[in-house]
Amino acid sequence: MRTVKALFFACILCFILRSTSLAATPPADNSEANQVVQAALQPSPLETNLHRLTDEIGGRVPGTLAMQHAVAWGIQAFTAAGADSVHTEGFTIPNSWAEGATEMTATTAYQVDASQVGGGTVLSPFRVRAVSVAWAPALAPVKHVPIVDVGDGTDADFKKAGDITGKIVLVHTAVLKTWSDLFTEYAKAPPVIDLAVKGKAKAIAFIASREHDILYRHTNTDAGEIDRLPMVIVAREDGERIARLLASGNLVWADLSIPNQIGGPIKTSNVIAEIRGTENPDEFVILGAHLDSWELGTGALDNGCNAALVVDALRAIKASGVKPRRTIRFILFSGEEQGLIGSRVYAFSHRPELDKAAGVIIYDSGTGKTTGFSVGGRKDILYTAKELIAPLAQFDVKEMKTDMEWGTDHFDFMLEGVPTFVADQQEANYLENYHAISDTYDKVDFAQLKKHVAEAAALSVELADLPQKIGPRLSHDQIEQTMRETNSVELLKAFGIWDEWVSGQRGRQK
Repeated sequence: MRTVKALFFACILCFILRSTSLAATPPADNSEANQVVQAALQPSPLETNLHRLTDEIGGRVPGTLAMQHAVAWGIQAFTAAGADSVHTEGFTIPNSWAEGATEMTATTAYQVDASQVGGGTVLSPFRVRAVSVAWAPALAPVKHVPIVDVGDGTDADFKKAGDITGKIVLVHTAVLKTWSDLFTEYAKAPPVIDLAVKGKAKAIAFIASREHDILYRHTNTDAGEIDRLPMVIVAREDGERIARLLASGNLVWADLSIPNQIGGPIKTSNVIAEIRGTENPDEFVILGAHLDSWELGTGALDNGCNAALVVDALRAIKASGVKPRRTIRFILFSGEEQGLIGSRVYAFSHRPELDKAAGVIIYDSGTGKTTGFSVGGRKDILYTAKELIAPLAQFDVKEMKTDMEWGTDHFDFMLEGVPTFVADQQEANYLENYHAISDTYDKVDFAQLKKHVAEAAALSVELADLPQKIGPRLSHDQIEQTMRETNSVELLKAFGIWDEWVSGQRGRQK
């Protein structure tokens, strides 16, 4: 995510840098970009690489053996692709987390005419398919806990539900159809948790936003910390059955066990490869995607396909014979699903050199067709950016959006004032399979993914080859002005980012 892959907000940058002469001049022709595109479309190890990452290694949660193997996969794949150098940069996540065998059974009671055999009050138990929300605390087995329906989880819904002390609160969701639905789902959770904690609920049961019993994983924390309350996602069909029973006046109780395994700090790594620039090697473009995933499926759409894309883009640039002026860094970030931790750490630790960053490109939305790029509100780079994607018109990549996004690995670079480019993609089959047991290799559209490799490689080279960087690094005051002019402050506060910004924990400080 676009995880912790997953929260997302759009806002428009309403100022233009005073000196538009700072904008870079686009190259005179697109011959090198076209060379790269042609090389990218040739046969390559793309499918084999992704098979190894997903089918063989599987789901990749930081702190697990699978994640260690994924890091080794990245090193090997970059080396085989012809990188000038490959290395890792380690960092720490506050807690390890793994789900045990979550079990939930619901029981309701109904009346049968006493004149019939077995008449009277009848208890009717049924199994509820459920998984723990990630980085939520464990819950020792509890029995016969009342379930109360709190609707959409608004303040009014909780007040209507009455006393929730020691109860399991059932929260409704909309079926996931669009990107907007997804980020609404993420934005909705924190205030629901606040109200549940305040009301002393025993646990929260979120009805799944996917149909057909598809279960998936989210986390509602933002930096790898353990959450405040046990939480499960229950299959939509089971959750709606419980809701109907409660609405018709039936009491429903649950037996629930969430034996999550929680440990101390864990170490993981970003994997970084480079093609060194020929003229300005100290300036650099970043092309990135996250390597980690949830483990219910094998993380093919989110985000294995784009990890493989980053590797294949390096291969394509090398195969094309193009030698970029600036260095291109190809980064596989870890800890994205726990709150963009790997990219945040990278941006912070490399802060002294970010004045030399010429752009950050991120892919994180499966294999839906790319329609364009979001440029983090940077109207000052818009003209040149549109010129740069001209060679991508053959793939119908034509749009440049001046919105600021939250939810993938460009975010902390954007808060540092670096120009960012996030691939805008059609939903395709991404949302149904997002973070889910069904996110597997067979869902990947490889014909489309090859086009994405071409897009990413070409844009990376073009940014690296501009006579001047596409735009300057924005100052702290310019970034904050953007937040205020676009009415983003309240959103940042809601997501816990504003205090980090003000305190200097996050973003550019001068």
